[in-house]
Amino acid sequence: MTPLMFASAAAGSDLRHAFENVAYLVAAVLFILTFKGLAHPRTAVRANAMGAIGMLIAVVVTLFDRHIIGYQHIVLGLLIGSAVGTVMALRVQMTAMPQMVGALNGFGGGASVLVSGAALMDATRPGYVFEADPVQLTVATVAGGLIGGVTFWGSMTAYGKLEEWKFLKSLHFPGQHFVSGALLLACIGLGVPIVQALATGPGGEALLSSSAIPWYWALVAVASLLGVLSVLPIGGADMPVVICLLNSYSGLAAAATGFVLNNNMLIIAGSLVGASGIILTQIMCKAMNRSMTNVLFGVMGAEGAQVSGDSVYAGKVKSASPEELAMVFDSAQRVLIVPGYGLAVSQAQHAVRDLCQLLESRGVEVLFAVHPVAGRMPGHMNVLLAEANIPYEKVLEMDDANALFPETDVAVVIGANDVVNPVARTDPKSPIAGMPILDVDKARTVIVVKRSLSPGFAGIPNPLFAADNTLMYFADGKRAILDLITAIKAE
Repeated sequence: MTPLMFASAAAGSDLRHAFENVAYLVAAVLFILTFKGLAHPRTAVRANAMGAIGMLIAVVVTLFDRHIIGYQHIVLGLLIGSAVGTVMALRVQMTAMPQMVGALNGFGGGASVLVSGAALMDATRPGYVFEADPVQLTVATVAGGLIGGVTFWGSMTAYGKLEEWKFLKSLHFPGQHFVSGALLLACIGLGVPIVQALATGPGGEALLSSSAIPWYWALVAVASLLGVLSVLPIGGADMPVVICLLNSYSGLAAAATGFVLNNNMLIIAGSLVGASGIILTQIMCKAMNRSMTNVLFGVMGAEGAQVSGDSVYAGKVKSASPEELAMVFDSAQRVLIVPGYGLAVSQAQHAVRDLCQLLESRGVEVLFAVHPVAGRMPGHMNVLLAEANIPYEKVLEMDDANALFPETDVAVVIGANDVVNPVARTDPKSPIAGMPILDVDKARTVIVVKRSLSPGFAGIPNPLFAADNTLMYFADGKRAILDLITAIKAE
């Protein structure tokens, strides 16, 4: 090859790398704008689209630059991915959204495990030339296998718990912290031989022994067990915090894989997801009065003696009909509606909007009080209300709503349970002890729409249902609100 040809090839390579870096920079900016836009409901949809475009740019540029596959395969992948995404968007119910988020977190962790393992096996081939520092590759591979294994199996366990699979009930055992700590130390110990498998060849080149491969899969196996045992003890009431943490783990696993592949874009994207997930986890812990340490080690909530529902409800629960409840609204000036998971199950958000508009047409002030962890994931209720086109300014955060409850004529609780349970304030041995709640019991009248007196995800009875100022309306959420609307119109 002539010097001119060498210069031309070098110039082409430099131009290609420059284009790649510019594309990665654009994608990184789009990711940052995505996180900024997701902070407010008005800009969330546009922000989500920007994030998707940024990821599309990053993936396509990476595949082209590394000559992994041809453009026809990229187009085929786009078509298949778009089809799968469209089906999921249309068929997955809002009530199953937390499970889907948990599963997607797990897929990210599983991908990191497989990619890191494949890169490790590739590096053991004779004549392999390391693109990055060999120590960086092995250490990042250990991190990717550890975090990815915990993320995948932890997320699958969370998925099963959210689906309420009976064999995945919360499990507590003596020495739980020590077992988790021992498994973590075992993972680190199994990572040492992987790094030690590095050697220097006769020409000074770096070599990686194939002995690292079985150590890697052993590490993944122990990390998988750690993931299951970290999530299994956690009760359903604390599951939104777990979803946040697993989301952060998936980002950290992706960042580790970026160091394995020496891909800056993957490092940036993974770091953004990991950091934002940790921040959100901290916010959720504060909202539930939980310790980040307990989240990390898989132990959340107190373990007090179980109280039977009979001792709380016997002879004290007052049931009411739609016609009786309609009379309660006759003199109401302010109504606060508290949505919960039952609202999502019954898909009652549009009926609730109609009730809101009916009451407002009669001069009643109607607001919505949303608990940070209502539902099964952060923002679950906000998404439901936005879907029904309920104005954002009517949706109050917990602190603002709690300041208004003592001056509220009627508080309507639709399918919520643990987030309005006053036991959190009164019983230090309760599984939800210390968790900030919506103070609906301080309203003049409380109407609870619920199908039965069954406990919430925390598994404990709710004294609110038997309070003197509470009226229970036993029915499916959507049917109940529609019947209530009919009764109010007939007044």
